[in-house]
Amino acid sequence: MVKIGNVNLDNGMPKICVPIVGHTVDELVQECRYLQDKIYDVVELRIDFLKDVTSLDAVGEALSAVRRELPNGAILFTFRTKEEGGETAVPEAYYFDLINYAIESGKVDAVDIEYFRSRESIEKTLAVAKAHSVTVVMSNHDFDKTPSFDEITERLIGMKKIGADVAKLACMPNSAKDVLTLLSATEAVKSQYPDEPIITMSMGKLGAVSRISGEIFGSALTFGSAKKASAPGQIEVTMLEQILRTLH
Repeated sequence: MVKIGNVNLDNGMPKICVPIVGHTVDELVQECRYLQDKIYDVVELRIDFLKDVTSLDAVGEALSAVRRELPNGAILFTFRTKEEGGETAVPEAYYFDLINYAIESGKVDAVDIEYFRSRESIEKTLAVAKAHSVTVVMSNHDFDKTPSFDEITERLIGMKKIGADVAKLACMPNSAKDVLTLLSATEAVKSQYPDEPIITMSMGKLGAVSRISGEIFGSALTFGSAKKASAPGQIEVTMLEQILRTLH
């Protein structure tokens, strides 16, 4: 069973992940405290929003602060690159330095690694994560379009073959048919790997149905917004939990 912290990514009702996107450590602390009365499972620390993200010392301070606020929380560490919709551009070498630093800090339960980065660097970081018992979510994001059914399935299966614990793909629909393509591809991959978690979503208002239908089509985790959405189409976390429970 794949876990993020103590959270099982199983085949039941999708787990809820809430991104926190503060520009400063104080803002991150406030976002953590805002979540105190919310129902969710995982927090995604979107470190690319941190103003001083190019300083590992500043990142370390942020990690310590978030872990202090969420001592028992399941924390997913993510630096989303500019190419895939993130806030800050950094050299690829530093991108992997950040992820390895987070793994070795002992303060995160999972890390996000983008699929279309250096294969050699990915393999090295996978080994570091495994050595520290940190879960790896491998991801790919397309904010312009929805890839074909074959492309989606190839990417998700490719992530699993390279060694990811969880394969994640998010894309932007331009039609209802695009949403169906994403959902069909999700179901196809889940049928091939019934006991391994995958995460998929179709973004924007058009794709919102994909964020609530994971139990049917096979997506194990869905993202809900707290104070600020980190991607288009995210549903507010309290409303999301109510919808998921109703559908369950």
